[in-house]
Amino acid sequence: MSKKALSEEEKFLYLDKDFINSPVAQADWAAKKLVWVPSEKNGFDAASIQEEHGEDVLVVLADNAKKVTINKDDIQRMNPPKFSKVEDMAELTHLNEASVLHNLRERYFSGLIYTYSGLFCVVVNPYKMLPIYSEKIIEMYKGKKRHEVPPHIYSISDNAYRNMMQNREDQSILCTGESGAGKTENTKKVIQYLAVVASSTKGKKDTSAQQAGSSWLFGELEKQLLQANPILEAFGNAKTIKNDNSSRFGKFIRINFDVTGYIVGANIETYLLEKSRCIRQAKTERAFHIFYYMVAGVKGKLQEDLLLEGFNKYRFLMEGHVQVPGNQDDDMYEETMEAMSIMGFTDEERTDILKVVSSVLQLGNIEFKKERNQEQATMPDNTAAQKWCHLQSVNIIDFTKAMLTPRIKVGREVVQKAQTKEQADFSVEALAKAMYERLFRWILSRVNRALDKTKRQGASFLGILDIAGFEIFEDNSFEQLCINYTNERLQQLFNHTMFILEQEEYQREGIEWNFIDFGLDLQPCIELIERPNNPPGILALLDEECWFPKATDVSFVEKLTNTQGNHTKFSKPKQLKEKTLFSVLHYAGKVDYNAAAWLTKNMDPLNDNVTTLLSNSSNPFISELWRDGDRVVGLDTMAKMSDSSMPSATKTKKGMFRTVGQLYKESLTKLMTTLHNTQPNFVRCIIPNHEKRAGKLDANLVLEQLRCNGVLEGIRICRQGFPNRIMFQEFRQRYEILAASSIPKGFMDGKQACCLMMNHLDLDPNLFRIGQSKVFFRTGVLAQLEEERDLKITVIIIAFQSQARGFLARKAFAKRQQQLTAMKVIQRNCAAYLKLRNWQWWRLFTKVKPLLQVTRQEEEMGAKEDELKRVQEAAQRYEVELKDISLKQTQLVDERNQLQEQLQAETELYAEAEEMRVRLSSKKQELEEILHEMEARLEEEEDRSILLHEEKKKMSSQIQDLEEHLEEEEDARQKLQLEKVTCEGKVKKLEDDILIMDDQNMKLQKERKMLEERSADLSSNLAEEEEKSKNLTKLKNKHESMISELEVRLKKEEKGRQELDKAKRKLEAESNDMQEQLADLHAQIAELKAQLAKKEEELQNALARLEDEAAQKNNALKKIRELEGHISDLQEDVESERAARNKAEKMKRDLGEELEALKSELEDTLDSTATQQELRAKREQEVTVLKRAMEEEGRNHEAQVQEMRQKHTQAFEELTEQLEQSKRVKSNLEKAKQGLEKETSELHIEIRSLAQSKQDGENKRKKLEGQLVDLQSRFTEGERQKAELTERVSKFTVELESVTNLLNEAEGKNNKLSKDVASLTSQVHDSQELLAEETRQKLQFSTKLRQMEDDRNSLQEQLDEESEAKRNVERHVSTLNIQLSDFKKKVEEMSGNVEQLEENKKRLQRDLEASNTQYEEKAAAYDKMEKTKHRLQQELEDVLMDLDSQRQVVSNLEKKQKKFDQMLAEEKMISSKYADERDRAEAEAREKETKALSLARALEESQDGREELERINRTLKAEMEDLVSSKDDVGKSVHELEKSKRGLDAQVEEMKTQLEELEDELQAAEDAKLRLEVNMQAMKAQFERDLLGRDEQGEDKKRQLIKQVREMETELEDERKQKTIMAAAKKKMEGDLKDLEDQIETSNKGRDEAIKQLRKIQAQMKDYQRELDDARAGREDVLATAKESERKAKSLEAELMQMQEDLASAERGKKQAEAERDELADELSSNTSGKSALADEKRRLEAKISQLEEELEEEQGNMEMINDRLRKSTQQVDQLTNELQSERTTSQKNESARQQMERQNKELKAKLQEMENQVKSKFKSSITALEAKVAQLEEQLEQESRDKQNTAKAVRQKEKKLKDVLIQVEDERKQAEQYKDQADKSNSRVKQLKRQLEESEEESQRITAARRKLQRELEEATEANDAMTREVNTLKNKLRGNPEPAQ
Repeated sequence: MSKKALSEEEKFLYLDKDFINSPVAQADWAAKKLVWVPSEKNGFDAASIQEEHGEDVLVVLADNAKKVTINKDDIQRMNPPKFSKVEDMAELTHLNEASVLHNLRERYFSGLIYTYSGLFCVVVNPYKMLPIYSEKIIEMYKGKKRHEVPPHIYSISDNAYRNMMQNREDQSILCTGESGAGKTENTKKVIQYLAVVASSTKGKKDTSAQQAGSSWLFGELEKQLLQANPILEAFGNAKTIKNDNSSRFGKFIRINFDVTGYIVGANIETYLLEKSRCIRQAKTERAFHIFYYMVAGVKGKLQEDLLLEGFNKYRFLMEGHVQVPGNQDDDMYEETMEAMSIMGFTDEERTDILKVVSSVLQLGNIEFKKERNQEQATMPDNTAAQKWCHLQSVNIIDFTKAMLTPRIKVGREVVQKAQTKEQADFSVEALAKAMYERLFRWILSRVNRALDKTKRQGASFLGILDIAGFEIFEDNSFEQLCINYTNERLQQLFNHTMFILEQEEYQREGIEWNFIDFGLDLQPCIELIERPNNPPGILALLDEECWFPKATDVSFVEKLTNTQGNHTKFSKPKQLKEKTLFSVLHYAGKVDYNAAAWLTKNMDPLNDNVTTLLSNSSNPFISELWRDGDRVVGLDTMAKMSDSSMPSATKTKKGMFRTVGQLYKESLTKLMTTLHNTQPNFVRCIIPNHEKRAGKLDANLVLEQLRCNGVLEGIRICRQGFPNRIMFQEFRQRYEILAASSIPKGFMDGKQACCLMMNHLDLDPNLFRIGQSKVFFRTGVLAQLEEERDLKITVIIIAFQSQARGFLARKAFAKRQQQLTAMKVIQRNCAAYLKLRNWQWWRLFTKVKPLLQVTRQEEEMGAKEDELKRVQEAAQRYEVELKDISLKQTQLVDERNQLQEQLQAETELYAEAEEMRVRLSSKKQELEEILHEMEARLEEEEDRSILLHEEKKKMSSQIQDLEEHLEEEEDARQKLQLEKVTCEGKVKKLEDDILIMDDQNMKLQKERKMLEERSADLSSNLAEEEEKSKNLTKLKNKHESMISELEVRLKKEEKGRQELDKAKRKLEAESNDMQEQLADLHAQIAELKAQLAKKEEELQNALARLEDEAAQKNNALKKIRELEGHISDLQEDVESERAARNKAEKMKRDLGEELEALKSELEDTLDSTATQQELRAKREQEVTVLKRAMEEEGRNHEAQVQEMRQKHTQAFEELTEQLEQSKRVKSNLEKAKQGLEKETSELHIEIRSLAQSKQDGENKRKKLEGQLVDLQSRFTEGERQKAELTERVSKFTVELESVTNLLNEAEGKNNKLSKDVASLTSQVHDSQELLAEETRQKLQFSTKLRQMEDDRNSLQEQLDEESEAKRNVERHVSTLNIQLSDFKKKVEEMSGNVEQLEENKKRLQRDLEASNTQYEEKAAAYDKMEKTKHRLQQELEDVLMDLDSQRQVVSNLEKKQKKFDQMLAEEKMISSKYADERDRAEAEAREKETKALSLARALEESQDGREELERINRTLKAEMEDLVSSKDDVGKSVHELEKSKRGLDAQVEEMKTQLEELEDELQAAEDAKLRLEVNMQAMKAQFERDLLGRDEQGEDKKRQLIKQVREMETELEDERKQKTIMAAAKKKMEGDLKDLEDQIETSNKGRDEAIKQLRKIQAQMKDYQRELDDARAGREDVLATAKESERKAKSLEAELMQMQEDLASAERGKKQAEAERDELADELSSNTSGKSALADEKRRLEAKISQLEEELEEEQGNMEMINDRLRKSTQQVDQLTNELQSERTTSQKNESARQQMERQNKELKAKLQEMENQVKSKFKSSITALEAKVAQLEEQLEQESRDKQNTAKAVRQKEKKLKDVLIQVEDERKQAEQYKDQADKSNSRVKQLKRQLEESEEESQRITAARRKLQRELEEATEANDAMTREVNTLKNKLRGNPEPAQ
């Protein structure tokens, strides 16, 4: 088919499906495993999965091939290319945010702006004109269904219109979205479409002239409807940042239609006009369009009348004239005026409207100024005010007074109040807003009046809602709350309608689904906003605050937080910048609201002085606008809000006006009721970017709008059900390739084919549903099927391609081969020709050849050719014949083979049939013989039994009559005495009952006290909790709620106690009545004694009146039976006995009738002869013989039944063991399958079940109390009837004995009832204790509930699976019940044959005894084998358990070994560190010793030098003195000597000073040396001590570690030995098991042979026993689960021990760190004591040490926290063990209850045997007993199944708790590891300190270097000293040399 090209219009509507159907894209998607990855820029990017590492996945981005590692949860699945650009996003197999965004983006870039999403139609603003709104497109969508045409707003409109016409149901179209998303444009398109489709001009062309001639109608209704939009846009729309024509109000356009579908009228309602825009706007924004239209468009006289000026002259038009691109204001003015004329606005009305608009602008120009010395406002320039007054026809003086000094009513007086500048400005702005709002409302009412046509009745309507979408701004105010509140209600409507449509779809298709009303999800948020009371919502609180004096916005927010602080949808920001902030959690996200000026906005106050002026205006239009001006919030109300006046003063105006919130709430509720009564259609408009650019889409912006618009919410609801639906034919056509072999050839129904395909595909039943016409799938299933289909197609195509390529390759190869052979032939011929070409003979041959017989050759050639043709034709004919013959031959051969096969099969069948016939004939003969024998015997036995029964009946009736007469006459007196005794016993019993009731009352009072004490303890605990921390207020509130519940329960218990007191009083009154009745009875007994003598005389007369007395006796018996029936109704536990008793009573009635007949016969036969008496004696003897025989037969029958039961129990025990094994395997598989999600869901279910069980317990308690009261009332009735019977006894003494017997029985039953009552009260007590335990558990579970609620949505699917499993179980139960009924019918049939088979039974008895002996022997052997098998299995299980425990121990030991190795490595590291430190310290000590020795040597040398200098000095002095004293004649040198002396003296003094300085320095050096020596000795001693201590510690640790290693090695060796022993034992056990199984098989064979004989008799009992054994198996399963939970508890305890060991190791590490810290501190103190220069460093180190100490203290605190958590975990483990013990006790109780039921069964059996003996119809009674047993077994089954479910739930609960404890323990382990890390960090810090110590030591080395410098200086000084000495010596020499020349 040639594909039709799309037109220009269709390109923007229809999808190009080439890409979808392209195999390249499909292969690319399948090969790369494409997924969506989150992206900041594009929202989501396409990527392919490369590798998976646990929770992380390595992906490669498709755009830039970049590799990124992302968490699995962040990845979203990609849909196959089949779903690309899909028109309805609900069809996407992977419904996620990425897929929705991608689909919208692809369609938007392709020019497709409309897309369906379930019920939604999503529209993306194209920001350009598209050719899809023409008349041709309207015609295309007319009358088409939604799936027949592409998505369009016309399709939504047409479907709504058609639904309205067909279903006669009102419709609505809801357009929501952000500003600039295209809501108003789409609303226009809807109206345009409806105006074309439903135009009344089509039907009424004749009447158009008449309508045109009317005075108030200037155009057709459709035109007016279209022209209403420009008017509303002019007055309600404005230019904003996002949109050039943004609607600043919401509207609901209601178009009315008549019965024929024509438009008959319309009505428009508006919501939330943004009136503040007329006084202020943001930059680049405008006020309402009408202001600019008017200023630009009004010309001439009208301009003068309106007092208009330029744009820049008006203050309210801030930025002057901001032009809208594409629109001219003057042209738009003309269009608006034209629209007004079409709507019927008069010229006066239009001018009045423009006057009001102009006066609003003039109000902005009124300026107020403040007086110099006062706060009062003044109006220096009133030109603007004069203009305003002129336009409004108001007096200027009154207006200025009203604005500057308004009159305010204070109490009863009216006072003028001066306004400040701010108040005056506020009142002007409020007046401007109110004027514009009233004008807008008037225009709307005028438009509605024009559109309201009353000539034709509106049958139905179609509403269009155009309202702002959800808004989340930076600053959200009152308007945003109202808009978001509206969207919450609309989203709830959508959820509700979607829920209803899904429900209808599923019901229509016949699909089972648990319906969830998603509309309830949004109810909490809606109630938070709109709730009127208990507690009040936000709007109610706001209205309430508006009436309180001194109320502020802050007080409103505080009140709101106090009342709604605990609400789930309300929150207060933690870091409050302002006090007016609060948050509400909407469905679209969390919104922070700022409540600033909310009270003012809610009251909307006005200057009532000005409003009264305006209402009295001379302009009727203005006065009409302000005719309700007295109902505004005036200045007096605002003054009271600011002043501290009494609240009573404000109450006077409470009914005068209503707040904005109230009005909006009422209008919204009205709107919602109309929408609820309609069928809604949803349109969601989306803005693609804020730049108003076509073809650009901001992903994050679109995602946020999808979330706010509820599209993603709708998708979430879709995902809960089955969103993907495919018709049967399409599904079969596309996916039949996956299940080709499952569907047979030929015609098949689509549903059957789909069922076969589903069975073949092995899909989970929870993932799909098959309806009546479609297949429904959950999300993701179709993608999986697509992948499988792609794989299948790729396999087929690969095979096809391989075949094709092979064929082509073979063909090419053959061609090449032929070419090669041809080339060879050509080459050969060419070579031959080249050889012969130059040969002469060849030339001659070629020349001669043509000349030889040329003509004859041609003739011969022709003849040969003809012959050849004939031969070829003949050969062809022969070939054809040969082929036909060969085909026939092959067919004949095949037919022969088939016939041979059929012959063989028929012969085999014949042989088998012959054998079967022979067998059947022999069996038939045998059975016929047996039948004849049995029939003969049966006839004989029937005759005998009939005769015997007749004789037996006669004899028994005669005997019973005689015995009754004798016994009645003899025992009358004794019965009366016995009755007296019984009555006294009754009185005592009643007194005992009263005492029991008193005891119960005391117990209840004690329980009440206990509950009160508990409540007091709880309250005290709560008070302590409040004092401890204010952060736990939420918990406190919850506890208080729990206390209130407990108090309610206490009240209920008190009511119960009061009711018990009432019952006690009733019993006391009844006991008094009984005592009075006893006194009456005593009197009656005395009268009876007196009458006894008379009665003996009247006995003969009484015999004559026997017939009357018998009738009365029957009546009394009937009453007694009724009493017994009442009492049996109360006995719930013995319901089975009731059925048997009723049947027995029926038989009694029959016997009574027979008795009456026999009595009549007796009276006739009283005068019989002695011969009759002899016959009677003989018959009595025969009857006694028959009785004995019957009793023996009954005993034998019971013994056989018991033997059969034992055998059946043994057989069923085997079956139950096999079932247990299969159940264990199944449970293991389920445990492996189910994870944490199922556990959380079960927790949730168990919490609900706990609550239900609690309620059931309370209901049971109430029922028991009611039953007590009923019992007492019935007891009194029984006593009253007994009294009546005793009165009748005085008249009918003959029947007194039977009546007293029945009374005794009734008393025994009453005693039983009293015991039952006592047991019930004890049960009530137990239930109360259980209640208390449940409350405690509820407190524990309430904390977990919050965590579980988050996982509820994800676990809904598992709940569906469980419900389906439940349905399967119910089906199984129903089948079992049907089987039971069938078995009952069989039992009834068998019971009919039992009487016939009595004699056969006697005959078979002997055979049975022999077979029973054999069977008993084999059964005993089998029992022994079973016991041994059971014992071996138990041993095997124990061995496996031991193996598991040993494995756990081994794994623990391995862990310990690893930890020990780690500790060893750590210890080695520490010892190596200590050794390094010791070596360093020794090196430092050696260096210091060398330094001290060098210093000592230097000191000694300096001392020696000083002594030498002193000696030289002394010698010099002596020489000087000698020189002075010598008086030589040398006078010339004296002067020189004196000079030299002075110089030497100066030098000597200098030397002295230097020597003194050197001595001081030497002294300081000696002191330092001494100090260093002392410190070195102390350091050495400390270091040696530390080394010794560390060595000792290391040796101790080494010893301990060696011991632990040895112990671990011994344990490991023991474990290995045990493992080997266990393995050997296991092998041995397996061998024994095999032997036993062989023995069992042999015994089974023998048993089967024995069972074959008894199978006919055993068939009656098997089914009943099976159910009991199933229940026992369930109980054993429960016990096994309890054992498993105990094992888990043990494993938890082991893990706790490990945690404690880890804690101990952490503490040891902490102690080691502390010891190291102390040592370092000692070292620091010792190092810093002798170094004053390092004091600053010491302080810094001390500060760091203190920090380390603080961190160590923090670690200690953390360790204490860990210890506390460990204690809590141990407490939880103890609680779990206690709960396990309680579960064990409950299971024991169940076991005891079962034993009681068995005892009751035995008692019932005994009673049934008595009834059989009385009635002498043994087999009928056995049938009734079987029926009773069936009922009882059913009840037991139900009870045990309930117990099993409860125990299973409890065990699951315990397992979950254990898992929670495990999780906590793991968390604590992690914390312990964190603390270890912190300890490591502290060790690293200590190492840093050590480094700092080393730095300090380096500084000390620097000091030693400085000392060396000093030593060098000393040496230099000594050298200088030496130089001086040398100079002195030279001087001496000179002095010595001087006297020589003198001589």
